[in-house]
Amino acid sequence: MVNEGPNEEERDDTPAPETELQADASVSVHPSVSINPSVSVHPSSSAHPSALAQPSGLARSSGSGPENLSVIKVSRRRWAVVLVFSCYSMCNAFQWIQYSSINNIFMHFYGVSAFAIDWLSMCYMLTYIPLLLLVAWLLEKFGLRTIALTGSALNCLGAWVKLGSLRPHLFPVTVVGQLICSVAQVFILGMPSRIASVWFGANEVSTACSVAVFGNQLGIAIGFLVPPVLVPNIEDRDQLAYHISIMFYIIGGVATLLLILVIIVFKEKPKYPPSRAQSLSYALASPDASYLSSISRLFKNLNFVLLVITYGLNAGAFYALSTLLNRMVIRHYPGEEVNAGRIGLTIVIAGMLGAVLSGIWLDRSKTYKETTLVVYIMTLVGMLVYTFTLSLGHLWIVFITAGTMGFFMTGYLPLGFEFAVELTYPESEGISSGLLNISAQVFGIIFTISQGQIIDNYGTKPGNIFLCLFLALGTALTAFIKADLRRQKANKETPENKLQEEEEESNTSKVPTAVSDDHL
Repeated sequence: MVNEGPNEEERDDTPAPETELQADASVSVHPSVSINPSVSVHPSSSAHPSALAQPSGLARSSGSGPENLSVIKVSRRRWAVVLVFSCYSMCNAFQWIQYSSINNIFMHFYGVSAFAIDWLSMCYMLTYIPLLLLVAWLLEKFGLRTIALTGSALNCLGAWVKLGSLRPHLFPVTVVGQLICSVAQVFILGMPSRIASVWFGANEVSTACSVAVFGNQLGIAIGFLVPPVLVPNIEDRDQLAYHISIMFYIIGGVATLLLILVIIVFKEKPKYPPSRAQSLSYALASPDASYLSSISRLFKNLNFVLLVITYGLNAGAFYALSTLLNRMVIRHYPGEEVNAGRIGLTIVIAGMLGAVLSGIWLDRSKTYKETTLVVYIMTLVGMLVYTFTLSLGHLWIVFITAGTMGFFMTGYLPLGFEFAVELTYPESEGISSGLLNISAQVFGIIFTISQGQIIDNYGTKPGNIFLCLFLALGTALTAFIKADLRRQKANKETPENKLQEEEEESNTSKVPTAVSDDHL
């Protein structure tokens, strides 16, 4: 149990007398971590040296973390939290792709170029880059609930603003609404791994992260499927405005309902830490820790830097492919807007299946490096096959090859999040996943603009080969990442073994070694 006495910080460096330990088992040997089989007496050896060198970080008050760090217990609310998050992430992702999935129809309605419609998707990527550091700092400062409320509220606001753009001359209004939604996305994309770590046990985190990412992918899938059905390709702009308004009203209502659910369901953190790694993370966290120094430490981690690059190449290719899919399919199959959306749906649904299966596999096998490399290789193979079958003239072949590619390409996304947490523990999950997403947005913008120009000037095959080259580079770099699974090491360490190791290394341990078996 965490000490709450007034002299907690003063006694931080003073060994507790043995008689006091025997008199009251509820008093911790160390001010922030009690002698309990579920929590190590000493900080994890996998923690960064600078984090271990800050005694103030270990004297953390109970108000900033779960009430009792010595109890490891999962909360019943955890699945409700991750499902609500998954749903409003889905709503936001739908709004990202709803314009690109019927690119040609919105071009006709607003009288703008294809590039202008592409920017309605790319603004999501552009907004994320300058705002990530601010939002990651807010996540550390104010916590999950505040970030969830802000993201859901902005998503709702953007959806309703778009209803003011139902005239051809009001394109700037829909741009404003989309920009608001893109800001909301910054409060969403970095949360899956954080929610998984804070709410789920050691054998559930990868599955939970996959479920959280699942919502975003489902939103993209619905964004490919629903707009071509609700908004037909007709010439009459008044009729188009009516059909577009139906789509905007539906998404506005859904976003409002989800905001209410976030207010009701979402809590900051469970009463007890769900895993040993999370308990140690709370104990090691320092309220005075430098945010910029954490980022600096991450960029000194070569394995993480390689993952940032490889994740960005894969996710950036997916963003470009999703944004330009309608243009590519229509180029080879004129008038097939609905099937273009279905192909996009197939890519994402297959990827969602891949994401869930990879999450379950990681929880069972813990083979992060091997799984990531295999999935990356298969992504490259799938992209090559899709590239050379798109122009064959048979839509059913495109459905199969696109689905195969999507199974691995979008199935890779939660793998990257979880691998990053393993490589960077005990650094904040929000920071590591945020840096992954910045890389994805940067490469997404570069790939979308470049591939779009290549498609316009040379055709779809050279444009897709362009992506294949970068996926090949990502595969090669992934092979050089070392599987330094720090979080797994923290979960496997036992208090008794850790205590023994520390005593062998130094005779100046602050914790008395004569402790009765009853207290252990």
